[in-house]
Amino acid sequence: MSLLETTTSSTSTSTPSYSAPASPAVIPDVQSQRDRRQIPIDQVGIRDLRHPLLFVDRSGTPTPVVGRFQMTVGLPAHAKGTHMSRFVDLLGNLSGPLSLANFENFLREMLRRLEATSGRLEISFPWFVTKTAPVSRTRSLLDYQVKLTGEINESDAFELRLEVVVPVTSLCPCSKEISDRGAHNQRSHITVDARLDAPVWIEEILELVEKEASCELFGLLKRPDEKWVTERAYDNPKFVEDLVRDVAASLARDGRVKGFAVESENFESIHNHSAWARIDRLG
Repeated sequence: MSLLETTTSSTSTSTPSYSAPASPAVIPDVQSQRDRRQIPIDQVGIRDLRHPLLFVDRSGTPTPVVGRFQMTVGLPAHAKGTHMSRFVDLLGNLSGPLSLANFENFLREMLRRLEATSGRLEISFPWFVTKTAPVSRTRSLLDYQVKLTGEINESDAFELRLEVVVPVTSLCPCSKEISDRGAHNQRSHITVDARLDAPVWIEEILELVEKEASCELFGLLKRPDEKWVTERAYDNPKFVEDLVRDVAASLARDGRVKGFAVESENFESIHNHSAWARIDRLG
């Protein structure tokens, strides 16, 4: 018998042996154990999770955005831990777009899934609005920063807050008054944090703020537009104090807003620091 024949014969007659898989062991659920320290936790969950979603704009159109989520619940004293994976699973199974009108429903579903009686949901995302230039009518996009916060406390009361950061132009009244050739202006960020009694469209808050600025901003301007916005700001000078007072007055007139904070940071063009003001009526 040749070496090749010997090897072939040996290989063909050898049978590898396998052991049957063991029965699956019970995996301990440590987080569901009782905690002996008896200290409740106000908020526990996940933060800085990015996830795509659809959010409804004023026209009723579901708009795709990428949200940054913070999702937390209250943990009773006897519980060792919460169900962290259920937060992510909830987002993965989100069906249909979110809106200010159904935000409470989504938050209550989160509490149900987490077996909690209190919780908080924050979603931050950039919000793009199509702006039309004042003279050329050129259309372009401008981005704003938006944060929605919903909270349900131990008494089962729901609170909804909408926060927006609106970039605008402000022109200094003092500079205009004392200068023979122009006035200095700057880009400003006006932040509104509104505690809502009824849903308000994001676009409504943006327009309210822009109306009170020296001039609103646009993504794209032609030369006739640039002339218009420059002269518009010159005819409508505002201190940082004027900006927060005028926006606060407009918010106070809206019956859907039951509390608010408004602040403005003016990125000064003639100083290496910002001018800043805040009015807090959140209650």
